[in-house]
Amino acid sequence: MSLLVVGSIAFDCIKTPAAEVHDVLGGAAVYFSLAASHFSPVRLVGVVGRDFPESHLKMLADRGVDTAGVEVAGGKTFRWSGEYFGGMNRRETRSVELNVFESFEPKIPARFRESEYVFLANAPPSTQASVLDQVRKPRFVMADTMDLWIRTQRSDLDALLRRVDGIVINDDEARLLTGSESLVRAGKDILEMGPQRVVLKKGEHGGMLFTREKVIPLPAYPVAELRDPTGAGDSFAGGLMGYLASAGNVETASFQRALARATVLASFTVEDFGVRRLLEARREDIEQRYREYCSLLRVE
Repeated sequence: MSLLVVGSIAFDCIKTPAAEVHDVLGGAAVYFSLAASHFSPVRLVGVVGRDFPESHLKMLADRGVDTAGVEVAGGKTFRWSGEYFGGMNRRETRSVELNVFESFEPKIPARFRESEYVFLANAPPSTQASVLDQVRKPRFVMADTMDLWIRTQRSDLDALLRRVDGIVINDDEARLLTGSESLVRAGKDILEMGPQRVVLKKGEHGGMLFTREKVIPLPAYPVAELRDPTGAGDSFAGGLMGYLASAGNVETASFQRALARATVLASFTVEDFGVRRLLEARREDIEQRYREYCSLLRVE
């Protein structure tokens, strides 16, 4: 099944207690695409500046990512800089240079518009809605969001939630969106806003899937050496949607398997800086870790 992602492509400068790196390839759509490509071909729509190396686009293409929707605009590529502290549960943004991403208006190529699975990476909800205006009858649409849009563009976000089938959101964002301190209550409240599937991320504590029928909690995969949490949530979303596209359905059983694989993809990402581990990991490595993860969930 065809999978479309629309979102940011960036250069990141990252400092953690482990090390510091500069101008590494990042952006929500990049992490998503590389994670999803382990299960399904991906169609990528985004924007880069003239400083973006052709070698990065070739690398993505070599991984099964169709970059025909990547626009090269005059100016510089989006840049983000941040620092993590202590156990890496706290992050501070040092700088944000939106550059060409600031005026990004997604243009979906004609052959991408029939995509059956669509992921709207974090962006203003009005920008995400413009993507939905361009695609034709996708089978499943999932969106990401953030606290900024909840605070500043709530009416647009509410309208978007009524148009999507699923949302990925972290615990703090879920509390902010619903006003509920209980994550279980928050997840159920978001279902009432429109989506049929709510995936609530809790970082190192795993996540929960909410459907109309049930709540399914899943722990995180135990990572021995955490080096860089950047992109873990986007890799999680990529693993989730990539597996769903390969399965060709979003039944609860498939969704549970997709969530487990998404958790595994995120666990690879945090083991090194940027997208390095997503590039190194082989399909057999992912499946082996998936089996290990599933064995941890069994209670005899």
